[in-house]
Amino acid sequence: MKILVAGAGIIGVTTAWYLARRGHEVTVLDRQPDVAMETSFANGGQVSMSGAEPWANPGAPLQILKWLGREDAPLLVRLRADRQLWSWTLRFLAECPTGRTRENTLQILRLAMYSTNALKETCQQTGIDYDARSGGILHFFTDAAAFSSAQSFAAIMTEHGLVRKVLDVAETVALEPAMLSCREKLAGAIYTPDDSSGDAHKFTLALRDRAEQIGVQFRYGINIDALLAGNGKLDGLKVQNEDGNCEVLQADQYVIALGSYSPLLLKPVGIDVPIYPVKGYSVTVDTEGYSGAPVLSLTDESRKLVFSRLGNKLRIAGTAELTGYDTSINQIRCKALVKRAQELWPTAGNYPEAEFWAGLRPATPGNVPLIGRTKIPNLYLNTGHGTLGWTLSCGSAMVLSDIISKQTPAVDFSFL
Repeated sequence: MKILVAGAGIIGVTTAWYLARRGHEVTVLDRQPDVAMETSFANGGQVSMSGAEPWANPGAPLQILKWLGREDAPLLVRLRADRQLWSWTLRFLAECPTGRTRENTLQILRLAMYSTNALKETCQQTGIDYDARSGGILHFFTDAAAFSSAQSFAAIMTEHGLVRKVLDVAETVALEPAMLSCREKLAGAIYTPDDSSGDAHKFTLALRDRAEQIGVQFRYGINIDALLAGNGKLDGLKVQNEDGNCEVLQADQYVIALGSYSPLLLKPVGIDVPIYPVKGYSVTVDTEGYSGAPVLSLTDESRKLVFSRLGNKLRIAGTAELTGYDTSINQIRCKALVKRAQELWPTAGNYPEAEFWAGLRPATPGNVPLIGRTKIPNLYLNTGHGTLGWTLSCGSAMVLSDIISKQTPAVDFSFL
């Protein structure tokens, strides 16, 4: 079949790759001049099955209230007259009870485990180099109560096949010697040996090249104006093409993989998806010639920050800002990331020359992505992955290619 994929981030490119491997004729469209230029460009780098616990959990509402008014808070909500934000917030609160949190965690975990295996298989098949590190992810805690509470969710994940090891302070420092410089701050850690990290942007560029070799076409500078629906199906995409001219592109099947921008196209054709753009920040620090940077990928649970070594760089990412489609860089929030890294590892890198970046994560209220067919029979979604786009990318794309090819996905997940 002829298939158009809207979006050339890591989700769109992996979708195109798996569809093409099944023999479909695939074209990918994006407004940027290359792949992975927006949310996939400079994320935290973690391939994190252990990150399956959603933001919406029993402790979230009280914690968010405590953060209100803090410009450097891990989650910053800019209150304003935004119907989409208020609707999403009410749905978020509905996902916070313990039962919903558990169900969402297991949904995400099953897909994450499946996706991690798919990523490994793809890399074995293609030989892609993306600065991968397979040493696991260490979630460290500076608050004893939070450390104790987190162990219950770690136990749930362990029950469902993901090994998570609870470590005391001495074991934490033994596993990652860089933590010695902040030992006095630590309450303990939870280690997931099967997690990994790597450069999502580098991976996406390389997979694009492999996809082109098997026939996938990429068209850049394409602005999609509207979905054209009629007679019970999608008839095409109305776009402004590379030359700035209006054009209608047609195919047998269509996939929307536009991340945070997906709702803007879907709503006019009667598909209301609960996705809100959550701005996140990252800082990239050069470690060449410096010492003391961590080797393992780390998550600072008290600040909701992640740290990943990507070659001779240290990527620091995190925070969440609900401020609509604004992608401007808040210097205060970026400097807070640098400050935290300096507190933990004072000599790890060239902090004064750190590079700042911001991007929009497509978040659903329960963090469970939207994958599968819509009520329009030839229109499919692969979007809403929140902070786990890199983690879930290969698995999401593989199962969507199964669904479009009329095969049953080999993972227990609530597909559309």
